[in-house]
Amino acid sequence: MPPSLRVTRRIPLLGVVVALFMGFAAFWMPAQALAIAASGLPASAPQERILDTADVLSRAAIGELSKTLESFSAERVDAHLITVNRLDYGLSLSQLGNSVLERWSESGGEPNQVLFLIDSQTNSAAVVTSPGLVTQLDASLLRSTARTTMAQPIRDGGRYRQGSLDAMTRLLTVLQGGEDPGEPITAEVVSQPTNIPTKEETKSSNAFTWIVVLLTVGTIVPMLTWWVFSR
Repeated sequence: MPPSLRVTRRIPLLGVVVALFMGFAAFWMPAQALAIAASGLPASAPQERILDTADVLSRAAIGELSKTLESFSAERVDAHLITVNRLDYGLSLSQLGNSVLERWSESGGEPNQVLFLIDSQTNSAAVVTSPGLVTQLDASLLRSTARTTMAQPIRDGGRYRQGSLDAMTRLLTVLQGGEDPGEPITAEVVSQPTNIPTKEETKSSNAFTWIVVLLTVGTIVPMLTWWVFSR
């Protein structure tokens, strides 16, 4: 086979390999780019109250939540919400929040910061604050707010707006000197009454005995009748 012919036949194969590689890279690289670390977020506290990098909030939800976050300013607290779609490897949501607050503090941000965080990949939440708010918002309150008040609506049908709003309202109430509203009440599922007997009721009934008696009578009576009239 002439060398020129062999080269011509190899070129299409090489093109297929390159195309497959480029397609794989195009599919893989965006997924990697979604991983979020503190360095991928603003170095200082932004003017906007919400950084919805996971794109899970509607425009109306962002507007409503931004107004609620702005209410923290009356208590001299700077509050923000950050949503992420994927965390950097080995990084927890709380660690991300603490790193962000540390960077914002070093850049001259407000001394009192509250940061609400949502991971849409795991439907988890976290709430972190600056050290100056520890006496008002202790660790147990932040943990309870994140794991129940905020995370339960998120896990229940992806209600990101509702979970965030409930968490913000709870902490704002405490900052304003009110009593902690506490965790959300979980509805208890009550089974409806049924006419179907339980296994125990079936065992205790004598229905089987009656069936045996009726079958016996239904068999013996016809035989006796035949015997009497056949004589």
